[in-house]
Amino acid sequence: MKAFVTGGTGFIGKSLVRKLIERDYEVVALSRSERGAAMLRELGAAVTLGDIVQRESMRAGMSGCDLVFHVAGSYDFTAEGIARSESVNVTGTRNVLGLAYELRIPRIIYTSTVAVFGHTHGELVDETHYSGGPFLSEYDRTKWIAHYEVAEQLIQEGAPIIIVMPGGVYGPGDTSALAELMRAFYRGQMPVVPAPEGIVTYAFVDDIAEGHILAAEKGRVGESYVLCGPAVPFGEMVDFWAQLTGKRPPAAAIPARLIRKLAPIAEVAESFMELPQMYSPAILRVAGASYAAVSDKARDELGWKPRPIQSGMLETFEWLAATDPARRDSGENRAAKAILIAASALLLLWLVGRSRQKGKNNPR
Repeated sequence: MKAFVTGGTGFIGKSLVRKLIERDYEVVALSRSERGAAMLRELGAAVTLGDIVQRESMRAGMSGCDLVFHVAGSYDFTAEGIARSESVNVTGTRNVLGLAYELRIPRIIYTSTVAVFGHTHGELVDETHYSGGPFLSEYDRTKWIAHYEVAEQLIQEGAPIIIVMPGGVYGPGDTSALAELMRAFYRGQMPVVPAPEGIVTYAFVDDIAEGHILAAEKGRVGESYVLCGPAVPFGEMVDFWAQLTGKRPPAAAIPARLIRKLAPIAEVAESFMELPQMYSPAILRVAGASYAAVSDKARDELGWKPRPIQSGMLETFEWLAATDPARRDSGENRAAKAILIAASALLLLWLVGRSRQKGKNNPR
């Protein structure tokens, strides 16, 4: 079985390539650079140099394949990442899926996201849920277009596409805002819990990759499958990290409505220094949102069985410990201090306001 994979150098894609090769698939992986190509060859994949935004660069590598896994996407909340979201997530998806359909690839697996459901307001939704906006981020908006206006449209035209929809993905090798938050907690540099009411699902990266393969082998053409673990409020997750690692939990929490007020400060900071993603304006604006879904369909139809969150988180913290640099980058340090000072000021204002409100409600 020959599989063409986009995004093979990425967080999910690297795990997918490794698992496919372990199953004796012949893998042809797309790479934009020789550096990425070397890593993919080391895993055992053949490589075609190209880019999903350049449709014809993929033709030779994709031709004759039995499967296409389109995993590549821009999940980057920095200013640079946001700027390329449209071209990568929409144009790139149109190129990959359209070319695969033109070449009559028998099965095409597209990696969407539960973010296309938008803010679920604490409700656990499934594949039948639909929301047309409003969109909380450029990532949400562009992935929504790719899912509903590209992939679903091609399915209506007869393309043999199966859609997988990961929720929050974590594990060794992660570079997202979630990994940055985990690293900050591990270092003892999370004095307060930001937006404890925000809800995300948590699934280990290798399990998400496994779900892709199960969808290819057992999924029904034209169907979507949510791949996600338990939906946990962030405040509860931080308490869980403390229990798991034996580290002291943060002393206080700042509500999401105050965290969102930090976005203008982050915008100013971003104009003269590179911010970690967890301090980016785009991340701060989605603070407190719920991206919550259930994976019952994938469990029932595909036999998908994600590992317990305890074992996955322990492995991730072990990786964080092994890869933690001795000293943080000075630019990141400055950004962290600026944001934490602003966060502390907001926390103080919130506590004062709450105290005054209690005084009004309980006059002597």
